[in-house]
Amino acid sequence: MKVAIIYAHPEQRSLNGSLLKFMVERLERAGHAVQVSNLYAMNWKVALDTGDFPNRPPELQFDPMGESRQALQDGVQSPDIAAEQEKLLWADAVILQFPLWWFSMPAILKGWVERVYAYGFAYGRGEHSDRHWGDRYGQGLMAGKRAMLVVTAGGWATHYEPRGVNGPIEDLLFPIHHGILYYPGFQVLPPFVTYRIGRGQVDETKYSKIVEDLGKRIDDLWTTKPIPFRPQNAGDYEIPALTLRDELAPGEAGLAVHVNMADTSGG
Repeated sequence: MKVAIIYAHPEQRSLNGSLLKFMVERLERAGHAVQVSNLYAMNWKVALDTGDFPNRPPELQFDPMGESRQALQDGVQSPDIAAEQEKLLWADAVILQFPLWWFSMPAILKGWVERVYAYGFAYGRGEHSDRHWGDRYGQGLMAGKRAMLVVTAGGWATHYEPRGVNGPIEDLLFPIHHGILYYPGFQVLPPFVTYRIGRGQVDETKYSKIVEDLGKRIDDLWTTKPIPFRPQNAGDYEIPALTLRDELAPGEAGLAVHVNMADTSGG
């Protein structure tokens, strides 16, 4: 199998850097092919702007969505964008690895998403009608591929429980899981999250446990059941309103209703 790892941490000697090395070695020993996008080492350009479209007429008002679509269609995207898209097309599984900064991913990784997820590539695909509202949320170019987050957090695990002060980790990661990964079609695996990783918090015993658990997740990358998000165009949602049907999760609201807890098939 082929695995692309999108890595976003500025210090290669960090815990994240060590875990990246561990994952690559584990995957390659198992016979998998691996490509790593080390965004900080690549000096990845963060902002989506006119510089991404050198062929655009400078006198026109900048239209990020339209110009993204045109550049993709014409084959004139910025080379760094096109190279990352090729990695996604190549991969059977994608791992996004990052520290949780201010309740989300680092800006450099968000910038990777905004630039690489071009119109016509990750969104803006498929029929839009009263029966089918685009190829997204379970459909799309990444359908059939798997994705997983490998995340480190400074807070304690209890801080991210349902009654923890930071909010449930499932809710914090929902915009990434559902909006960035499931939207273009990935089967999204439960995340691997390591808590309390501040300086002096990870001794040899804790590190051994982290890599033991991570190794199991890497070994099971192809068999772990995905989060059972509800597909958009399979009947669970009213189209075009895109609201969950009244008979599903009655009386409930919020992010959790978009996960079909009755689905035991694995997504």
